[in-house]
Amino acid sequence: MKKILSLLVLVLAFSSCEDDATFNNPSVQGTKDGAFWRATSSSAVVVGNTLTITAVTPFEILTLKTSSVEPGVYTLGEDNSNAASYTFSADGINSEYATGAGLGDGEIVVEISPVGTVTGTFEFNAPGAGGAVLNYINGVFYHVPIQAAQ
Repeated sequence: MKKILSLLVLVLAFSSCEDDATFNNPSVQGTKDGAFWRATSSSAVVVGNTLTITAVTPFEILTLKTSSVEPGVYTLGEDNSNAASYTFSADGINSEYATGAGLGDGEIVVEISPVGTVTGTFEFNAPGAGGAVLNYINGVFYHVPIQAAQ
């Protein structure tokens, strides 16, 4: 009887477990100025040979731009063909940071992805108004869908 009761308890314990996995596919996230940051939505667009990835939250827009859609490492801060920008706008407060020709540094790494998506990593330091610098490290974009150019 004890064996049956023990078996019944085990069956009930395992049957009440629920698989509550959450998947972030697609996802754009990273560490922004020392704090974890994740976009609520993201998309990518290819115009000509330029890839632009946009990640947004209710008050923020992160944009990553590369001069090619090919897998590779794209250096930021040398010119405007590869760039990263970040905009915050809420309650009358607006902040903008961007890399560009001679501004900021970092890199965007585009990896091979399934057709119709883009995956890779990023990190950058982008200057803003008043000498402030925004820092992103450990940035990842994963299976971001490539939209048709409009």
